[in-house]
Amino acid sequence: MIRVVCVHTAMALVEPLTKIFKEYLPEVKLNHIADDSLIQEVIANNAVTPAVRRRLLSHYVAAADAGADVIFNTCSSVGDIADYGNSYAPVPVFRIDQPMAAQAVATADRIGVISTLPTTLDPTCRLLENEARKAGRKVTLVEGLADGAFAAGQSGDGETHDRLIAEAASRIAEQVDCFVLAQGSMARMEQRLAEMTGKPVLSSPVLGVQGLRKFLKL
Repeated sequence: MIRVVCVHTAMALVEPLTKIFKEYLPEVKLNHIADDSLIQEVIANNAVTPAVRRRLLSHYVAAADAGADVIFNTCSSVGDIADYGNSYAPVPVFRIDQPMAAQAVATADRIGVISTLPTTLDPTCRLLENEARKAGRKVTLVEGLADGAFAAGQSGDGETHDRLIAEAASRIAEQVDCFVLAQGSMARMEQRLAEMTGKPVLSSPVLGVQGLRKFLKL
């Protein structure tokens, strides 16, 4: 049986991804490694620090030591490290947001990138630009930061979290053809934003697992 180990920098996606894997990849053995000190340090420093890099890479190695056939990196803020992890870890590291980015650049010329953390915008935009280059496409990226939404969500204020995301999308809706939600934890806003703006909205959890299924050739 193929073993997939999800590596998380926060707890928010552990339960949702477990359910998504049961629906789309029930034949794999799924485990999780979650270290929420990582995202806390990224937020505190407004950057991925060398210490975060070292700890995340050690989690990749631990996942491989635990028998992982593939590591599923679930945090977009550390996406650049996940890319490096493919040459560092003894097994492949698959980014949750790569299939979302590939679909976005294939279907839209102007892409709105909505994020609740400034640290997620740059790596998500770099991923979209890389996918566009691979596809031979030119895209325009418009950033929409929902400032304060992450803190609201962490404190349990889901209403404020969702409102701030909706406001960020509204501000740039006329400038874009579609939206991508930079963090998997924002996926619950996908349908609401699509109805509100009339634009396609892509999120990473389901697309990521579906993309992993293709990667595993299952």
